[in-house]
Amino acid sequence: MNDTWTTIARLATRLEEHSTLPREQRILFQLLKIQEEAGEVAEAAIGAMGQNPRKGFSHTWEEVEAEVCDVIVTGMVALTRMNPHAAEVFAEHLERIRRRDVGDVAKIAPEQ
Repeated sequence: MNDTWTTIARLATRLEEHSTLPREQRILFQLLKIQEEAGEVAEAAIGAMGQNPRKGFSHTWEEVEAEVCDVIVTGMVALTRMNPHAAEVFAEHLERIRRRDVGDVAKIAPEQ
C-alpha cells in the first residue's frame, strides 16, 4: 500500500507544480475532477448496458472498472492535495468505517 500512496503523492506533486492558481482554487478544481470522473463511470456503465440508443453497447465492464479506479485515484489525489498526511487520514477514516459497518473482522468468515 505504500507504493500506492507514493504514486498518489507524485501525482499530486505533479499537479501542484503545474498549476499557478491559489491553493484553495487548486483544491476546488481537484474536487470537481472527482465529479468529472464519476460522470465517466456513469457513461461507461450506460454504454456497458447498451442504454444509449445512439451509441448502443459502447463500453465493456472492464472499462467501467477502469473508470471506477480513476474515481478512486482522483479522490486520493484530492485528499493528498488537501492534507499532506492523506494516507493516515484515510487509514483512520477506513478504520472508523470498519468498526461501524464491519465490526470484528475475526468473527467474519473468510471468503472461500
